[in-house]
Amino acid sequence: MEYLQHDTLTDIITFPYADFPLVSGDLFISTDRIADNAREFGEQYADELHRVMIHGILHLCGQGDKSESEASGMRELEQWALGQRPPTLLPRPS
Repeated sequence: MEYLQHDTLTDIITFPYADFPLVSGDLFISTDRIADNAREFGEQYADELHRVMIHGILHLCGQGDKSESEASGMRELEQWALGQRPPTLLPRPS
């Protein structure tokens, strides 16, 4: 992949257009990859989609994930944000 400097599939690619505190950019999400990840990790599709959307927004806010420390911080912020969803956004039991 030209933009990511790796040759693996990705669930989201983020193109920021400004530096934080301005938040501007494009998020491109692979819904096929989201579905694959949800199945692989035993998650609901909606939960995985929300996590990936949050991941992209965190990138737009300047959060990196290249180092282990950054990746750990990213996961912590993702989990926090997922916990903030109102009940109407939570997936319904299957």
